[in-house]
Amino acid sequence: MQVHPLRLSPGDDVRDALEEVLRQRQLRAAFVIQGIGSLSVAQLRFAGAEAPTGLRGDLEILTLAGSVSPDGAHLHMSVADARGQVFGGHVARGCIVRTTAELLLALLAGHRFTRELDPGTGFMELVIQSEPGTNAA
Repeated sequence: MQVHPLRLSPGDDVRDALEEVLRQRQLRAAFVIQGIGSLSVAQLRFAGAEAPTGLRGDLEILTLAGSVSPDGAHLHMSVADARGQVFGGHVARGCIVRTTAELLLALLAGHRFTRELDPGTGFMELVIQSEPGTNAA
């Protein structure tokens, strides 16, 4: 496992930027271990909801974690607004960095993550595979 720090800039979309890092580095599996920073827009899908809820304003990222594969990311985030009210949920596209986002990625050489429809959940779920010729268990 390699660790890769990453800083996102104002205007970056968090999900798009993370997925682009994997594509650029030709990696097939990573985890976001932690993320902090600020957003001007957060698009979070709350538990049990079918669509994301948009939050706007000065938002602080308190936590950000999840898995990233070339075909998508599964991220959860908690944010606080200017009054300190905290919201958390599944990260959708459209989470826009306000000043900075500082992330720590764990890059998993020897593994491949894909997402496949799971009939039991109805969602595209993580499938973990070891790459041939590696010692990944």
